[in-house]
Parts: sequence; C-alpha cells; structure tokens
Amino acid sequence: MVRIANAVRPRLASAVTAAGPRLARLTRAVRVRPAHLPRLPRPRTVRTWQYTAGAATAGLALAAGVVTVAGPWDANGQRTAERDRVAALERSGGADHGRSGTARAGAPRPAPSAAPVLAGLGGTASAVGTKKAAPAPKDLSGLLGPLLDAPALHGPHAAAVVDVTTGARLYGADAGQALTPASTTKIATAVAALSALGPDHRLTTRTALEPDTRELVLVGGGDPTLTAHTRADGWASLRALAADTAEALGRRGIHKITLSYDTTLFTGPALHPIGVNDNLAPVSALTADEGRTDGSASGPVTRVGDPAADAAARFAGFLKDAGITTTSPGPSKASTRAENLATVSSPPLSALVERMLTNSDNDIAEALARHTALAGGQPASFDGGAEAIATQLRKLGLPMAGAAFHDGSGLDRDDRLTADLLTALLVKAGDPHRPGLRPVLTGLPVAGFTGTLSTRYTDGAAGVVRAKTGTLTGVNTLAGTVVDVNGRLLAFAFLASDTTNALEAQAALDKAATALAG
Repeated sequence: MVRIANAVRPRLASAVTAAGPRLARLTRAVRVRPAHLPRLPRPRTVRTWQYTAGAATAGLALAAGVVTVAGPWDANGQRTAERDRVAALERSGGADHGRSGTARAGAPRPAPSAAPVLAGLGGTASAVGTKKAAPAPKDLSGLLGPLLDAPALHGPHAAAVVDVTTGARLYGADAGQALTPASTTKIATAVAALSALGPDHRLTTRTALEPDTRELVLVGGGDPTLTAHTRADGWASLRALAADTAEALGRRGIHKITLSYDTTLFTGPALHPIGVNDNLAPVSALTADEGRTDGSASGPVTRVGDPAADAAARFAGFLKDAGITTTSPGPSKASTRAENLATVSSPPLSALVERMLTNSDNDIAEALARHTALAGGQPASFDGGAEAIATQLRKLGLPMAGAAFHDGSGLDRDDRLTADLLTALLVKAGDPHRPGLRPVLTGLPVAGFTGTLSTRYTDGAAGVVRAKTGTLTGVNTLAGTVVDVNGRLLAFAFLASDTTNALEAQAALDKAATALAG
C-alpha cells in the first residue's frame, strides 16, 4: 500500500495543479452578481462559493480515492499492471524465486524462469539468490579425467580450468606442457593487438595525389576487411573510396591520371611458411575481400596470387565508372609531399577481433600481428608480428614458459602454447580493470549458434559454451568459457596432439566442455 500511495501521489498532485485554474475561474463566476437581480442581504453564514469550492475539492479527492482503490489511473493500465505484479510476487516461480503465498483467484500466472545464457562475470543461476562456490578441484578431476583420457585423445594432451572471477585454477592436467595450439593462437593475437593498439583503433586506406608527377597512389593501410562488394555492411568500402577520390579529382579538373598502389606498410615475405593455401591469402597491406575468388566472407577458398594488384585493378574500374580514366596500376610508394584526397577506415579494432575469433579468420590474424609489431616499433612481418605478440603478453605478466610464436594465426606447426597461458589470456580478458580486452570474450564462437561452433553442441551445451577452436592435421584444441549450473564463468583450455581422427577428437573435447556446463 505504501508503494501504491507513493505511485499515486505524483499523479494526484498533478491533477490538483491542473484543476487549480478551473477552480479559480469557477469561484470568480459564482461571485459575480448579474446586473438585473436586486441586491439581497448577504448572509453571515457559509457562502455559496465556499460550497462550490468545497464540493469541487471533495469530488477531486473522491475521484483520486476511487482511482487509488480500483485503478487504472491512466490510459495504459499501469494500476492494473501493478496489481497483477503484486499478485505474481505472491506466487513462487517467475522472475522472483523462493516467494510463497496464495494469489488471488484469476490473477495472471507468472512467466516461467530461464537460466541465464552467456552469463556475465560473477553471474548467478537465478535472478534472486546467493552466488555459489566454484566447483571443487576434486570434483572436476573426477569429471574431466576420464573424458580427457578418451581413446581419441591418446596422444599428448593438456587441460586447465580456471574460475574467471577469482583467477583460481580449479583443474590442471599437464597444464604447463607446451603443445601445438593451432587456431587458439588467435586468442593470444587478439589480446596482444588490443593491448598494443586499443579497442577503438581503426585501419585507414587512402588515396594520395603527388604534386609533381600528378600520380594517384592507392595507399594500403593494412585493413584485411576492406571490401569491394556492392554492400559494404559497415566495413571499409573500396567503392566509396573510389567515389570520393573521383569527386576530389573532378574538383581539380582531372579526368585522366596515372594510378599506382603502395603496399610498403608491411615488410618481409607475403607468403606464409605453409605456402599457397586456401586458408590464407598472401599477406599484403592492400587487399580487398581477402583476395577471395568466390564472393565469400569466411572459410577456405582459392585466393588471388597478388591481392594488392587485384585490389588496385578493382579500384581502377570503380574510378572509370565515376568518369576517371587511369593507366594500368603498378606498385609505387607515396611520398611525404603527396596530398591526401580521400580515406576510408575500418570499424574499430574490437570489431575486427570479434570477426577474427568468431570465423577463425587467418587473414585478419596475420594483419593484426603486423599492426601489433608496428605499434611496438618492430618490422611488420611474420617474425616481427610473432615477437611483438610475445612482448605484449610478457608486459601483461602472463605465464610465458614454453610459449613460442611464429605467426598470428596458428597455422604454423612450430607455434607452442600451454593450457595455463590460454586460460590466463581468457581470465585477463575478463578482468574488470581491462575492459578494452573484453572483445576477446565476446568474439568467441557461441556453441550451436555462431562461427566455427555453429554446428557443434546441438545436443547439449548450446548457448553456454563459447570457445575458440583449433584444427590442424593431428592437432585438435579448444579454449574458451563456459557457464556452469551455479552461474560461475569458467575458462578452460584443452589441447591434444597426435590425434588420428579429427572428428572423434573434436567430439571428445566438446564432451569435456559440455561436462563443465553441467
């Protein structure tokens, strides 16, 4: 009743305020004597206008009382909704657990409860309740030990489970053994890039006009998400850059020009040590749609041999459509005297990291490794990127014993990571004092829903496991987070080498993650 009275009071005050002017006018009208009526002796008792004012006030109070008791007090049924909510609170279930009492007959039934999906740090399993303790190490050992000793994982394997909220390790099996991580390497690349550049950093592609030679240079900014598609979907558009460049040239009266392209931001070999591979284009500071030849946005596909030349040729075509004729583009380098004509920028680094992790995008991973190197003053090459990643992780105080980086994607079989390091990376990403690292967690594929986990976990922990997958011939890894039945967010890492059946090994790791969810 106190809550209802507090809710009514503002509306009652508002009603009284609104009625005030009308009441005053009514009072004045009653007090005016018509001119044709004789003046009568004024009685000394209660006056007519006082009766009127009193009646009006009493009526207003009565109306307010009726609204308070019966409701609703406005057109949207708020009073009725409040009454129904009170009735629901008297029942058990719904969003308010543990309440008891008998609800009035005919009251709406409360909605059934649902456990949290992808709960945040420190979440609980119910809307009302006390956070329960993390799983006991002994219980986890008895649970995970047999699952990770499955025949499909007969070779060297390692595992770790950590409470993300406290950082306490709850389970470890050879957690300090360095094994081939495959694509779980991208978790390390993501943490390093975000630490070095910040989540709001953007990658810019530009055009520059040389003042002496009147040469137009397309300058690659190392944006692996630059797209030539008609619909850019929020990514930097090569078509938009061409349109803006053509407009700038038109204002200068230029309709024919020499075109070249600049890829000097990155150095070293463009081809990964694995050689030509459908999983990764030659790494270049200038590329459109990752050099894909089929219009896809993710997954393995045949790539063009020279992504920069391909992007420049497309750019020339877009300029031609806009009325600018160019020569056949060739490599060059923009001078410091060149005038910038137009630019397009990628979404923030946080979005690139999420796309990289969700789709296990090798092209983005290698580009981010090079940008991490540039931020640290190192060469933007495979070697420079690998060293820059390790340097950033050491700065964060992470357990680097046994770790070895040779690329940013995890395609190199000489990469080595430990389960301890992978779980430490995930815990660091969940640190409330480091919100800039949170895209590492939000970018992890969701079991049964997104990215490389979209077709997995359909029979168990869909929605409560988020993890980065890793697969090479003879290597299967999985590292991510899971929400257990008590609402605790756990970080885990499972690495297996010398596997002989990829599907069986993958299923064994999924079963272990599902067990954590239970």
